[in-house]
Amino acid sequence: MIDYTVTAFNSSEKLRLDSFAAKICEISRSRAQELINDGLITVNGKKCEKKLLLSEGDVVSVDLPPEKELEAIPQDIPIDIVYEDEHLLVVDKPRGMVVHPAPGNPDGTLVNALLYHCKGRLSSINGVIRPGIVHRIDKDTSGLLIVAKTDSAHHGLAEQIAVHSFVRKYEAIVGGRFKEESGTVCAPIGRHKTDRKKMAVTDHNSKEATTHWRILAEGTQYTHLELTLETGRTHQIRVHMSHIGHPVAGDTVYGNARYRLGMEGQCLFAKYISFVHPITGETMTFEAARPAYFSDALARAGL
Repeated sequence: MIDYTVTAFNSSEKLRLDSFAAKICEISRSRAQELINDGLITVNGKKCEKKLLLSEGDVVSVDLPPEKELEAIPQDIPIDIVYEDEHLLVVDKPRGMVVHPAPGNPDGTLVNALLYHCKGRLSSINGVIRPGIVHRIDKDTSGLLIVAKTDSAHHGLAEQIAVHSFVRKYEAIVGGRFKEESGTVCAPIGRHKTDRKKMAVTDHNSKEATTHWRILAEGTQYTHLELTLETGRTHQIRVHMSHIGHPVAGDTVYGNARYRLGMEGQCLFAKYISFVHPITGETMTFEAARPAYFSDALARAGL
């Protein structure tokens, strides 16, 4: 049980218990409401309604139950394997596929498919729910992803990512026109202050993030970019492009309704990776073919 004492705040904000609990616990508001209903979040030692308006000096007590860890199961799901050896494999993930199971996506993920294909032989570093996953790409981002079969391969790949020697290039369609042919966005990224499911450019509890971009083609309303990640923060490209006023087309989280191109989900794909094989020392380079949905979007954008 952890107690939080409500400090002074703007009374016009009408601070509700469920909103306050979601913020301090870094959980969704619906999850906070479930805990309040179950009596696991109380005010001044009493069970309360989720709509309760808090006052300065109120003591909010939270008794968070331990998270139930999902168990990923092997599933016979087709995956596009670009390269494979006894230590690792490179996969071209399709748009719409989640990388690993989560409460809202318990199965049908890339991990479920990998467990079936590799007969369970994946690195154990990230636990039973994310076996073999060294780095991730979002559900609606397609493209190349490296998966480690062994712990030694996983460690070696993670070290390259940490020192920024692991090269990752993306293509995206973004809104608007640029004044320069190329540039760099250096802006720290952390959790959004009010929406914990989102990331944001912020100086609060953030990490440095750097994205390099260059123009491949430019139209009247959209621009086709190549983007190179120097760091790999969650949603980095989407957050950085939105931050500089050029949101990724189709992005329903960080984007702009005027730049949808008839899509629900960001027009972004991981086209290129280059790394040193952690066991053999060989430089490995792979480039994915541009997916059909991306080519279609380019045509609609006049690029």
